[in-house]
Amino acid sequence: MQPQWVPTDREIAEAKITDFARFVTARTGVPTADYAALWQWSVDDLPGFWRALWDYFELGEIAGEVLADEAMPGARWFPGTRLNYMDQVVRQFRTDRPAIVQLSDGGEEVTEVSWTELIDRTAAFARTLRSLGVQPGDRVAGYLPNIAEAVIAFLGTAAVGAVWSACGQDYTAKAALDRLGQLEPTVLVTADGYRFGGKAHDKREDIAQLRAGLSTVRETVVVSRLGLDVADTMTWADAVASTDADAGIETESVDFDHPLWIVFSSGTTGLPKGIVHGHGGVLLEHLKAVALQSDIGPDDTFFWYTSPSWMMWNFQVAGLLAGATIVCFDGSPTYPEPDALWRIAAKVRATVLGTSPGYVLACIKAGSVPQTEHDLSALRLIGITGSSLPPSSALWLRDNVGAHIPVSSISGGTDVVSAFVGGVRTVPVWPGELSAPYLGVALDAYDESGKPVRGEVGELVITRPMPSMPVSFWRDPDGKRYHDAYFDTYPGVWRHGDWITLTEHGSIVVHGRSDSTLNRHGIRMGSADIYQAVERLPEITEALVIGAEQPDGGYWMPLFVVLAPGAELTDELSERIKSVIRTEVSPRHVPDEILTAPAVPHTRTGKKLEVPIKKLFQGADPARVVERSAVDDPDLLDWYSRIRPPGSR
Repeated sequence: MQPQWVPTDREIAEAKITDFARFVTARTGVPTADYAALWQWSVDDLPGFWRALWDYFELGEIAGEVLADEAMPGARWFPGTRLNYMDQVVRQFRTDRPAIVQLSDGGEEVTEVSWTELIDRTAAFARTLRSLGVQPGDRVAGYLPNIAEAVIAFLGTAAVGAVWSACGQDYTAKAALDRLGQLEPTVLVTADGYRFGGKAHDKREDIAQLRAGLSTVRETVVVSRLGLDVADTMTWADAVASTDADAGIETESVDFDHPLWIVFSSGTTGLPKGIVHGHGGVLLEHLKAVALQSDIGPDDTFFWYTSPSWMMWNFQVAGLLAGATIVCFDGSPTYPEPDALWRIAAKVRATVLGTSPGYVLACIKAGSVPQTEHDLSALRLIGITGSSLPPSSALWLRDNVGAHIPVSSISGGTDVVSAFVGGVRTVPVWPGELSAPYLGVALDAYDESGKPVRGEVGELVITRPMPSMPVSFWRDPDGKRYHDAYFDTYPGVWRHGDWITLTEHGSIVVHGRSDSTLNRHGIRMGSADIYQAVERLPEITEALVIGAEQPDGGYWMPLFVVLAPGAELTDELSERIKSVIRTEVSPRHVPDEILTAPAVPHTRTGKKLEVPIKKLFQGADPARVVERSAVDDPDLLDWYSRIRPPGSR
């Protein structure tokens, strides 16, 4: 297979990562003429690499060691060094272009937020939090669309040293409470509603339920998106009113690993896990991933279609750390036409656009030709994540968006709120493959016995620590849940839960999750949320939901239901099942099909066999998917193995 994109000598010479490589060679004498050599040095000498990164971005004094203890879990980074994430944003202040461009559903209404407005409103919101008694370490919760106010609320929270956590308003009140309710937040920031796909979504009832369930909240701040009245709350305008225009922004200096935000796992096996990340680890990781790996800087407009429920929202905010303009869009990517995202990218003159394989496939099916239908002359990089991008979709992007534009397919996760692997401006792109491991990521592929494998499928593992690995899990005082999540398979080695192949030319092929996370339209959701909703229905004895990536880049999500005696899967029952998922869990996780099953297979300890069934739907050999003796009813495997996704029937 030939690369679909190869960097020119000029592109290599002008890349930020090339400048960093020169910086490294000048201070260490280590030859870093190509990316592979730079990466090898970065994982061989972790303290040297992260210190070089710190110095390259001129982040200030380091109090002592870079890496005091590299044991995983529990690595200790930069002990004694103090900082604040917001300080790096303030350093990027400029007057020649906006900090944020915001668009509403349909992309017609465009609002710009200048760097002056961003910093002034952040400072004012931080003062409001302090006036409400918010202290470092307190939690501030967001229940918001992807709007500029969400970014400002996060930055103000960070400035105070409080801890931010948010989910999008496509989550129901119950799903939001399952997450935010664990945190005992002091302040809730929300919006009266949002528009999506041409429809207004009034969220006042959900806000009322959320407030009732969050007994520790002292004040609720409401952004007006639909012009609705929410009683007994503070308006956003009041929360960011500047009472002292000359006061500037006051940031709290905190320890390197002081919590910055809490992001949540998908909740596959119960309540979502709160994953805590620190100021310093996120700052370093995001400067590396955004400024070096993605080559994003002050001349860029960075637009990733995302939601506050997804870590890519946090990743896009990091564009501010590099001085870029970021784009907030809270509408549908397919409204009013299937290629709306490309139209919006053209409108804002996006230089970097991020989307998902599912959206690309939808554009293919719609017959879109973005390069002839929209002015994408500013676009220089396409980012892809959420699931694996098949070669056919990668080649479609080349032929219909621009052969000169590299496709940076990245893979990582909420766990490190970044990517392990992805594109690099100095490395070729191969169709359906991720170009290289990121700097400082000691990535490998292991077989079941813990031995490295090449050219064949193995488990994605990280053998040495990264500073953005979780500081902790929320409500996990002894660290057991944290340990069990990543380190119970290979002691001292992070097992991520992805199947990958390391190729002979240094790229990575990601085959999908080796766990049961539902990852639809880039929004991750746990099966437990769906089971809780569906299995309450009297007609349903048990349910099994599977999310299976397909070879063409599609994503098939069937729901299997075991019916109670005398019940039938009528159209009316099917609609009721979809309705309960839509209203109690997420409208984006309504199944593609609902099928009656004779039973749900379990392990001998009672766990549903989600991962083995998913592998069956992806074409795996039933004899190799699971040991039949470990299944409570082995004959069920034969029944499920006969089920085929719609395109293969």
